[in-house]
Amino acid sequence: MYCIIDIETTGNGLKGNKITEISIFKFDGNQVVDEFTSLVNPECPIPYFITGLTGINDETVRNAPTFAAISHEVLEITANSVFIAHSVNFDYGVIKEEFRQLGVDFARKKLCTVRLSRKLIPGLQSYSLGKLCSAVGIPINDRHRARGDAMATVTLFQQLLQKPEAETIIKTFLNSRSQEATLPPHLDRKTVDAIPQKPGIYYFLDQKKTIIYVGKAKNLKKRVLGHFYDKSEHEIKLCREVAYVDFELSGSELIALLMESAAIKKYWPKYNRAQKRRVRPYGIFTYEDRRGILHLGYGPLSKTYNPIKVLYSVTDCRAVLTTLCHTFTLCPKYCQLLDSKLSCPKMNNHFGCSGLCKTALDVSEYNSSVNQAVASLENHSETLYIKEKGRNVEEDAILYLKNGEYQGFGFIPKETTITTDADIEPFVQLQENTRETQMIVASYLQKKSAFI
Repeated sequence: MYCIIDIETTGNGLKGNKITEISIFKFDGNQVVDEFTSLVNPECPIPYFITGLTGINDETVRNAPTFAAISHEVLEITANSVFIAHSVNFDYGVIKEEFRQLGVDFARKKLCTVRLSRKLIPGLQSYSLGKLCSAVGIPINDRHRARGDAMATVTLFQQLLQKPEAETIIKTFLNSRSQEATLPPHLDRKTVDAIPQKPGIYYFLDQKKTIIYVGKAKNLKKRVLGHFYDKSEHEIKLCREVAYVDFELSGSELIALLMESAAIKKYWPKYNRAQKRRVRPYGIFTYEDRRGILHLGYGPLSKTYNPIKVLYSVTDCRAVLTTLCHTFTLCPKYCQLLDSKLSCPKMNNHFGCSGLCKTALDVSEYNSSVNQAVASLENHSETLYIKEKGRNVEEDAILYLKNGEYQGFGFIPKETTITTDADIEPFVQLQENTRETQMIVASYLQKKSAFI
């Protein structure tokens, strides 16, 4: 027995998405044997754009029953039936959430007519209900109303049942081990089957093949499937748009992190919330004033000449300068940490300053300490080639740092000998050194040094 369902909602995200109309047709495989259709009072305002789409406004549902009042009828008609809808995870998710708020665990087997249509009527440009019904000659009366869309879905399902492979495919979809009910409606199962269980990055693309999300994983297949099981509002919105999945192998988690960061900055996917800020770079620099005293300071990289170190926030710059003050007993006034017009005996004591302001220290002696501080930063600016596991047994992944700055990553044959920069540069994909890549590399080097 099947229950073919359509709902109209307030459209306020999954957990705030309240039902305004519901229509359920009980179908035995040949004919409709029962029907339940009702307007529903969502007990909240209906947005104007929803009224524009459905025609349902606050006045329409003012005297309608709440979902709590009709919940027993929904439970009764759907009992021992397969829950069928066009893009089933949306309708099922909203109804399940309504029941959850009533303290009821709603669980039914699911079948998606989008996925079923893609399998049994392949090759169409669109599988939206309107365009699909138009393609197969099914009229829709009262489009974007629950009963009209549910009736059209009943007719569509009847047509699908007449296809030669329908029975076999439906059994496969309903198999408890099958992932069909969890996959996005527009995504081909073969695409998911082709994803390896290896480290790398993956791309979610919509029906126009626009990249809408980039992620990284130690196990690509496991992570991709994890999105489809996640019931958060963000994930459900994302999965409703996923039509294609692409991937790139990385060989290691480190390279995957760097690849992910570069891809997000390049494609700016709509569903990636992290790493999308344009971060302003800052440079730490030194200069000599009219009295011959060496100062340390920081400023926007575009206005900084010959920076000693590049960082990506004022906070990071001040943290580095504070460490240098403590380590080399420098004056915070001459490190852009304290207003030079203010009295600073307490602050100087806090930083361990030697007292240059009170001429307790010779300028040349103080400058010597500043030069030591600068040298300590430059000493960390070595060139490194860090090898990681490659994508296959014949290669290594490589992380390239030049003068302490991240240059990029690449993949290099194992037999390649590296003695100079010229040996490695042909294999390196040059990348921007952003705040995110700095953090990734710094975290990796810190962990690596902990085990040496």
